[in-house]
Amino acid sequence: MSRFLYTKKNIIEFTPVLSGVKICVILRISSRSTSCKYRCLYNTACYRHGKVGNMRTDILIVGTGCSGLYAALHLPQDKSVTLITKSDVESSDSYLAQGGMCVLKDESDYEAYFEDTMKAGHYENDEKSVEIMIRSSQDVVKDLISYGVDFQKEEDGSLAYTKEGAHSQKRILFHKDITGQEITSHLYEEAKKRSNITILEYTCLMDLVCENNVCRAAEVVYSDGTTERIYADYIMLATGGIGGRFRHSTNYRHLTGDAIALAEKYGIKCKNLDYIQIHPTTLYSDNTGERSFLISESVRGEGALLYNKNMERFVDELLPRDLLTKAIYEQMEKDGTDYVWEDLRPIPPQELEEHFPNIVAHCLNMGYDVEKECIPVVPAQHYFMGGIEVDHESRTSMDRLYAIGETACNGVHGKNRLASNSLLESLVFAKRAALDIGKKIETRAKLP
Repeated sequence: MSRFLYTKKNIIEFTPVLSGVKICVILRISSRSTSCKYRCLYNTACYRHGKVGNMRTDILIVGTGCSGLYAALHLPQDKSVTLITKSDVESSDSYLAQGGMCVLKDESDYEAYFEDTMKAGHYENDEKSVEIMIRSSQDVVKDLISYGVDFQKEEDGSLAYTKEGAHSQKRILFHKDITGQEITSHLYEEAKKRSNITILEYTCLMDLVCENNVCRAAEVVYSDGTTERIYADYIMLATGGIGGRFRHSTNYRHLTGDAIALAEKYGIKCKNLDYIQIHPTTLYSDNTGERSFLISESVRGEGALLYNKNMERFVDELLPRDLLTKAIYEQMEKDGTDYVWEDLRPIPPQELEEHFPNIVAHCLNMGYDVEKECIPVVPAQHYFMGGIEVDHESRTSMDRLYAIGETACNGVHGKNRLASNSLLESLVFAKRAALDIGKKIETRAKLP
């Protein structure tokens, strides 16, 4: 049973899947999806319908979100790098990140930023991971700007910062309310310029080939049903989160924890698999088959309020996500409703249009004018703090196998992630993984 409270209605047999009871299950994609034919956790029987071929690459990265792309950009350019993704590149949760990305503005904010991260994580965080993430943030920002990422600026041209729940001060860089798209699309464009990088879309990871605790290859299935074994010196798992296993989630439906299932199969160490974050505010909808639309925490950081059924405030809107989610569920139970109300009207109209245009447009499309009325919001599964256990260089317990991004657990988030630390953490530890592989390749080249 998950340690996270108030998830019982939201979850669909997630714990049995990860514990191995129902791990070999094929889930057919609905007709709405453009993803690969099978949305599945591993199952050796499901891909024997095609002839298995072989290919070779120096490094294989499974996943094309921000961590996978950023890692590819920091691997040696004289080595072949192949990235595969279950859907198209843009159908990644990295593209969905709205609020922004944290950064250490200057040394005066270090202690506060560190404490905010630890407090949000209930002090279960790996302190060294937190230090690495914060200290590396400015370096990541320089990289992103060099790729053309356009963070919001002040009138004097300096970087602008916003604030979200559980942050003691403004330290979050952003691009309107589509920061993830701004970052990941530029990483994608940069990757397409590299002659050593190949990206294969609609390609599903089905299994790993392991021998004596060494990862040798990955078996994949293409959209036409043909299969291939891809041999690589190093493999990175960057398969994202687990939201596809939930009835209500902000994640894409094809993200089903595939790498976690394979880790369970091969005895690769995992950590905190029940640390699942529920985002407090997604737009309420009767349609449970679609991805939940996130109402960014940034709107509360800029002044949005939460009301009960009587249009009365009932909570501090800037509590950490887990505590706010708990308060919302309690209020819903007390009111006998399926949602609470969020009021964006305290935010000046110009600020709404400039900072949150995507949210404003989506709500309007759903029949809500946020400048004139409140919107119904409900918590939904959002992020996975647990995952495949990795060290500070993103190495797993299996040789030549790395895990990065949401599928990995380096302990930086503890029991609950601080808002807007996800993009930063993914990028910081993806780069460290790539540089570690680069060092190993260089060392091997020097051997007689």
